[in-house]
Amino acid sequence: MPAITIGILRTDDVRKELTPEFGEYPEMFSKLLTAADATIKTKIYYVMAGEYPADIDEVDAYLITGSKFSVYDDEPWIARLSDFVKTLHSRKKALIGICFGHHLIHHVLGGATTKSDKGWGVGAQRYALSDAATEMGFTTDDGGFSLPVSHQDQVSTLATGAQVLAGNDFCPFAMSVLDNHILTFQGHPEFQREYARRLFALRRESLGDTMYQQALLSLEKEPERALVATWIVNFIKQRLR
Repeated sequence: MPAITIGILRTDDVRKELTPEFGEYPEMFSKLLTAADATIKTKIYYVMAGEYPADIDEVDAYLITGSKFSVYDDEPWIARLSDFVKTLHSRKKALIGICFGHHLIHHVLGGATTKSDKGWGVGAQRYALSDAATEMGFTTDDGGFSLPVSHQDQVSTLATGAQVLAGNDFCPFAMSVLDNHILTFQGHPEFQREYARRLFALRRESLGDTMYQQALLSLEKEPERALVATWIVNFIKQRLR
């Protein structure tokens, strides 16, 4: 199979205190995905500034990053990205949604995303894989996996035709698939542990000390970032065969 190019739809900026060490979100994803498969290439589209592909097929697949924005915010760039998601879905393009991307895909394809009454999800969350996930080949030794998270919004209604692949009591819809060409995650596989720790430290005042300390404790064990990266790469490859 020829080298795969993934178009990264950038929907936020990393806090300036963290960019010198960790870079912007597209760089984080490029590092993550090329570690899973060195042949992967990426192309960045800064959709907040109106950057989009001239031709939808100039890349093989797309990935929507996380963002501090909510998908229901009245922002012109979110409205345009929503229309692009609908186009990608109609064209059956391989699409990965991460956090904000996960929310947006469900929100515009027949589901809904709302601010959760459970409050902040921060730290590393562990999710149980569903039977549907196992049937699709998403497996682990103990039937679950963990990822760093940082969110208040959650998918409250699944997109039309979507299946839940993983979740927990706090976030029931944490991983999903739609029509075998869209794969989404609530968690952040691109977040290195140290990046997550530094980010939560910057948010310590708003999170409160108890939640902050719990978040740090949850990150003592390495989340399954590399495993999820492999899942993403394999999912895209299978859709391109």
